[in-house]
Amino acid sequence: MMLLRCVAVDDEPLALDIIKAYVGKTPTLTLVQTFDDAIAASEFLRITAIDLLFVDINMPDISGIDLVRALEKKPMVIFTTAYKNFAYEGFQLEAIDYLLKPIAFEFFAKAVNKAVDFLEYKNRSKPELEESLYVNSEYRLVKINLREIDYIESLEDYIKIHIAGSKPILTLLSMKKVLEKLPADKFKRIHRSFIVAIAKVVAIQNRKALLTSGKELPISDSYTSFIQDWIQASSK
Repeated sequence: MMLLRCVAVDDEPLALDIIKAYVGKTPTLTLVQTFDDAIAASEFLRITAIDLLFVDINMPDISGIDLVRALEKKPMVIFTTAYKNFAYEGFQLEAIDYLLKPIAFEFFAKAVNKAVDFLEYKNRSKPELEESLYVNSEYRLVKINLREIDYIESLEDYIKIHIAGSKPILTLLSMKKVLEKLPADKFKRIHRSFIVAIAKVVAIQNRKALLTSGKELPISDSYTSFIQDWIQASSK
């Protein structure tokens, strides 16, 4: 069983006591240290390797977001907060999850399971890595099964991942970066604004790719090589 070494940082003693109790009920966690002082925590984390950090966003000396941003080697992070409005900077730090105080054990356990899944994902072999994609959306780490992706749409600094039978997932990521995360034999760029799952293309007509969902996407002059890639993939 995977065991994650964790640290909790919160200036409220009661909040730390709750984290301690929840960690004690979670077989996949071992609590290395707790801190009610963000500066002391920062010094400890600078010289100590851990897997998972629980950290309050609002603290008197430095915020949890600033603490995480300053770390040279960042562990997985679960932010805790008493406020529903999360900082944009926290989104950029790719937190595993956010827990709203008072924290219920049910949500704590779900956040920890995400961390365990993500660590297993990072440690797997390449063929297994290609089964799923992890992105940050709505301030949380989201796991997407590659087989469920229809296409990906560019929206300037963001991309919208269109999922079969579900609402799209919006994430702060470039088309170039997401292509690096996807298996090249399963996903191709067909336009400056679109990446398509090859398996979801049922026909190509008038320089448009018709998907199983009925959606039509344009194929631009720069990406006409996709047509030959699709023909080869379809003939296998």
